[in-house]
Amino acid sequence: MLISPSAHRIDPASGALSNATGRYEKRLAELDGIYADAEAFAAAVATGGARVVYHVHEVRPQAAHGDLIFGTTFMEPGRIGDEYFVTRGHIHARANRPETYYGESGEGLMLMESPQGETQILAIAPKVLVYVPPLWIHRSVNTGAAPLVMSFCYPADSGQDYDVIARSGGMATRVVADGTGWKAVPNAAYRPRSQAEIETILATQD
Repeated sequence: MLISPSAHRIDPASGALSNATGRYEKRLAELDGIYADAEAFAAAVATGGARVVYHVHEVRPQAAHGDLIFGTTFMEPGRIGDEYFVTRGHIHARANRPETYYGESGEGLMLMESPQGETQILAIAPKVLVYVPPLWIHRSVNTGAAPLVMSFCYPADSGQDYDVIARSGGMATRVVADGTGWKAVPNAAYRPRSQAEIETILATQD
C-alpha cells in the first residue's frame, strides 16, 4: 500500500512542525539522575519542577523497515549547577541505525559516545547538519542563551534504548560552563561497560 507524500513546515523559533502526528515533552522533574549536582537539581525542581526542558514534534508514517521518522526538538536554555540542559539521550534499540540532526536556531552540541566509552562532540548551529553514525549513544546539549531547535530524521524501525546511559552512571563526559563558553569534563560517576555489555550492543544490528 502506498503512503501519500506530505509536506511539513518547521518554525525555527518554536520548533513547531505542521501536520505532526505526535508530540511529547520532558519536564525538569522527570530528568532526575541525569545531572551531577544533585543538590542543585533538587533546588531547581523545588521551584520549577514542572518546567518543560524540551519537547518534540514528530511524524511517524509507519514503523516498518524502509520508512523514516522525522521531526523537531525544542530545547530551553538553562543549567543545573554548571551543567547545561541536556536531553535524556539514547542509543537506538537496533544499534546499527543512524540519525541526522539539523540546526534550525540556537546553538548547542551533540554529545556522542561509543559502546567502548570514546567521546565525540560536534557543534550544532543554524544550517549545520550533524550525522550520528550507527552504534553511537547520543545526547543533545543546549549551550546557548536562547532555545536550541533542531530537526531530526532516523529509520522508522530504530527504536530507542534510554537506559543504556543510566546503566553506566551517565555518559562518560559532561558539558559544563567554564565562564567563557563550555568545556567537556569527565563524569566521576561513569562506569565503563563490560565486554559482555559492549558485545550485546554490537549484536543488536538486525
